[in-house]
Amino acid sequence: MQPACEDPLTRMGAILVTGGCGFVGSHIVDDLVARGASVRVLDLLHPLSHDGEPPGYLNPGAEYVYGDVRDAELVARCLDGVEAVSHQAAMVGLGADFDDVADYVSHNDLGTATLLRELARRPEPRKLVLASSMVVYGEGRYRCAEHGLVQPGPRTPERLDAGEFEPPCPKCGRSLVPEAVPEDAPLDPRNVYAATKTQQEHLCAACARETGAAVTVLRYHNVYGPRMPRDTPYAGVASIFRSALEDGRAPRVFEDGRQLRDFVHVRDVAAANVLALESATAGMFNVASGEPHTVGELADGLARALGGDEPETTGDYRLGDVRHVFASTVRAADELGFRASISFAEGVRELATAELRA
Repeated sequence: MQPACEDPLTRMGAILVTGGCGFVGSHIVDDLVARGASVRVLDLLHPLSHDGEPPGYLNPGAEYVYGDVRDAELVARCLDGVEAVSHQAAMVGLGADFDDVADYVSHNDLGTATLLRELARRPEPRKLVLASSMVVYGEGRYRCAEHGLVQPGPRTPERLDAGEFEPPCPKCGRSLVPEAVPEDAPLDPRNVYAATKTQQEHLCAACARETGAAVTVLRYHNVYGPRMPRDTPYAGVASIFRSALEDGRAPRVFEDGRQLRDFVHVRDVAAANVLALESATAGMFNVASGEPHTVGELADGLARALGGDEPETTGDYRLGDVRHVFASTVRAADELGFRASISFAEGVRELATAELRA
């Protein structure tokens, strides 16, 4: 008889975590090992994310395989004895410029396709949890006082150059009110990274239909916390601000700093992944705090915590950025039982002194 208190994860075969040496993946590994799960990690140690050596924070309770998720033979070996996969491996961020497009498509989409093909060749369907992103939504959800819910088009350089950062109603040109985005919102990827994450979702959905695999897609909102990569074109805004302050520079805040985002702590994201792995529930879920904050608030909070210079609001912009996007967390709470536990204030204070990845 199984002990009444036994964790369901310990009754599974091994769990493969792709990208398990990275920012989010390593926290997932920590949680799984702490729960008594058998964990195998496949990680490329990509030079854009790592300095060529395994990071010092890796959990010794996991098995590590260093290689490429695009290597079919290696993936097949890594799937031996595996009953569930947490697919975190990906190039993230907006990148340096459009020259990155082939690398993003190769790592994110070809890598996912290779993993799915090897999963489909297994005699029994497997559980798959995909790390997706809120970038698949493009602009968030907006309401016009006259026309109700509308989907504004991409912001133009002319409006952005003029400091008109808010997207207007596409029907009447009036101001819009942003709302929390639910999972059934239309997908509207607006940069290369977003396009590759959208394709990952479509590939996983096709795999689920054709093989019977249980697929859970987790759309991460703005993840921050310990082990973030430092200031690179592939890093999140939180680590870019933190790196500037450490260097004695004021954080540079694009646009007017009033862009709304949902900043969710990495330990909460890891907890959502563990819930998804042990749950029979499939589908798509926002992984977020449910508490929107502006980008300017993030910069201010980090500056205060570090005693650094006040942020500089520049008016600069990136065409691939969207104005407001924050999440509805109702479905994740109701169906996965996921609720973020780390407040924005607590998380920002921790990030001010947390270890970042070189």
